[in-house]
Amino acid sequence: MRGRFSTQLLNICIASLCKARKLDKAEAVVVDGIRLGCLPDVVTYNTLIAAYCRFVGLDQAYLIVRRMREAGVKPDVITYNSLMAGASRYNLPSYCRHLFDEMSKDGITPDEWSCNTLMHCLFNCGCPEEAFQIFSDMSSKNISPSIVTYNTLINGYFKYGRSVSAIKTFRRLQKFGFSPELVTYNTMLDGLFKSGKLGQVRSIFKEIRESGIIPNAITYTTVMKCWFKSRKFEQGLDLFSEMMSKEYTSDVFAYCTVISALVKRGKTEDAHLCIRQMLNNGIGIDLACYNVIINVYCKEKNMNNALQLLNEIEEAGLQSDEYTYSTLVDGFCKLGDVNSARNHLRVMEISGLSMNLVAYNCLIDGLCKAGQVDHAISVFKMMKIRDSFTYTALLHGLCKVGRFRVASKFLWTCLRKGIEVLKSAQLAVLRGLRCSGFGKDAKILKAAIWRARFLHDIK
Repeated sequence: MRGRFSTQLLNICIASLCKARKLDKAEAVVVDGIRLGCLPDVVTYNTLIAAYCRFVGLDQAYLIVRRMREAGVKPDVITYNSLMAGASRYNLPSYCRHLFDEMSKDGITPDEWSCNTLMHCLFNCGCPEEAFQIFSDMSSKNISPSIVTYNTLINGYFKYGRSVSAIKTFRRLQKFGFSPELVTYNTMLDGLFKSGKLGQVRSIFKEIRESGIIPNAITYTTVMKCWFKSRKFEQGLDLFSEMMSKEYTSDVFAYCTVISALVKRGKTEDAHLCIRQMLNNGIGIDLACYNVIINVYCKEKNMNNALQLLNEIEEAGLQSDEYTYSTLVDGFCKLGDVNSARNHLRVMEISGLSMNLVAYNCLIDGLCKAGQVDHAISVFKMMKIRDSFTYTALLHGLCKVGRFRVASKFLWTCLRKGIEVLKSAQLAVLRGLRCSGFGKDAKILKAAIWRARFLHDIK
């Protein structure tokens, strides 16, 4: 009893030190325990492995398995589950699969969590077929799937565009007597929303209410996004009011969803009221929320307040992202202040952020509207990635200043690459060529546009 109690006390001390990230001291306690005759057991080593996986690295954690064997302690399923969780966290599917196979070779039977972890890792790393195979193999290994297994499977189906299979799995669960938990329902709501099945989102939400399960902030926020995307703003706002009445006042995502919806409808005053309410409720603002508020100020053309928020982001120790700068670039361009827009784009590049297509497109559009077409072409040449909006903005800008021959060359490039541009831009180029006396060029270009429609399915 004394030895068992001492090992238990040793494990409690090590767990506390690992939780505090003091792994050196935890290792020292193990050494002291051995010196005093209190030998570590499998729980001791599993605690260390979990901590090393989370705070140090997977290779260092795996070395502890060798130490276990040298000490005569056999690894168990929890040992390998901890290592697999670490491999999943670092998105290493091959490593995770290797651990799964090694566990079986060592005579350790994988359990439900082993399969869940491996499936989750494979889904996250783009190996859905292997993940589906792991689920299929569970029955042959006499491993009973849990609700977590089914949640992982349903999420994987949605992630890889197999929404019908996800819905069938969900209904099969109910048919076989599984009672879906709120997590399962939330997974369904999120997957259906991202798949564009908005009607089914509302049906599932109705089912949640009828089942007696209490929705949480995630549930409400997902359904609110569904209402707003369906352009049923009043229903979305009613749901937000219901959420607030249930004292879900600390969810920043819900507020951001409502603020974004109000901004899109042009109700900036209501958006400001919502921002004030959020701040009064003591909700900490994260970067996503800052970006939403900056967007509000840019829509109002209040760039001073937007820039003040940019300073607040830095003071709060947060790092502005591509969305922050894209919003500012767009706001300055709409004000006609292309110099400030260009400066913020430069700051984004200096900050080491990746090239943002939206920001560059906004700048090209702003330069063209300001009549600085040559500068727009310079920016265009700098871009490694271009899309249909890039070309459309440039074509309209060139036509605006009467440079139809140059515009026709860019349009020819679009036709050869199968890039779709707006019909208004195509017509502007054709009309400009005819009015400038280049009727023959316009005729050839028009024929090329018709050919491209059949070859590339360009409208």
